[in-house]
Amino acid sequence: MGQRGEVFSTRFVTNDRTYFFNVKENYKGDMYLNIVESKGTEDEGRYIRQSIIVYPEDLGEFIREFQKSVDYMKVHASKKTEN
Repeated sequence: MGQRGEVFSTRFVTNDRTYFFNVKENYKGDMYLNIVESKGTEDEGRYIRQSIIVYPEDLGEFIREFQKSVDYMKVHASKKTEN
């Protein structure tokens, strides 16, 4: 088991926030996905962190619904740029 239960981690950095995708393992050996958004504040060195946890049994439906939302945004964002 990794540090704090992390067995795999990757991140995506933008100008003002970072997204972490962490696969973690609990003390029983069960794995889950922890998605974290970290955003700096006006206080130097302080961050706001928000996270969600997705369990393996929910990943299929989570990905399907996530993809629906992404597809919707792609269609409607392109319509806005055409206007």
